[in-house]
Amino acid sequence: MVKISAVIITYNEERTIERCIRSVHGIVDDIVVVDSFSSDRTAEICESLGVRFVTHVFEGYREQKNYATTLAIYDYVLSLDADEALSDELRSSILKVKNDWRFDGYTFNRLNNYCGQWIYHCGWYPDRKVRLFDRRKGMWGGLNLHETIKLPIGSALGHINGDLFHWAYSSIDEHLVKVVRYSTIGSKEYFEKGMKSTFLSAIFHSLWRFFKHYILKQGYKDGSAGFVICAISAYAVFLRYMKLRVLIIDQKIQLNGGKV
Repeated sequence: MVKISAVIITYNEERTIERCIRSVHGIVDDIVVVDSFSSDRTAEICESLGVRFVTHVFEGYREQKNYATTLAIYDYVLSLDADEALSDELRSSILKVKNDWRFDGYTFNRLNNYCGQWIYHCGWYPDRKVRLFDRRKGMWGGLNLHETIKLPIGSALGHINGDLFHWAYSSIDEHLVKVVRYSTIGSKEYFEKGMKSTFLSAIFHSLWRFFKHYILKQGYKDGSAGFVICAISAYAVFLRYMKLRVLIIDQKIQLNGGKV
């Protein structure tokens, strides 16, 4: 039987962290929480549950998760966010994997909750993720906010049953606040990758996002919540590309000595 370390990153997660930690009790052999200097009761709750609690300056989601992974006692790692928790079926599946580990990493489905409703469309399900992996074989990569486990070409992936529950947003206000913050992070990543943006491309990408997720991904089947999710998702894309456009214009101004 292999031993597994659970690694969790946090920042002001007093509402969700206990649920997350308790969901992995009994199936992992080590739990480490890496916190970005929370100002609420996150530290108190974690310490009361007997996990290792470490503070570390936040440099990005990808970077924070990779740092947390290095603190794991064991090479087999289960990586979670504080607003996630394992379903009973997923707990059972991970226990089976512990007794018969065959792959470099394992995927499972994530089921998202939006304002109290489980979402099965909008491009939000099955939302398959690699979260259980051998850290000697892979690490977090990709764009921040869309970071994923990167394994070498030729790596073997298995899929296990059960959902990873994710309480994405508890209110529309929370969703909108995060969209504004995340669009800033995303636009900077796009800028660093040399991507381009115009007003028309921002409109096109946002309209395409809404059509793809509401019509093609059948977001309409999730009722009013589905419409809100798809509309805000389109708005997020528009913001990201418009903020990218501003960064590009600012760069041109600097290069041209203050002239557009």
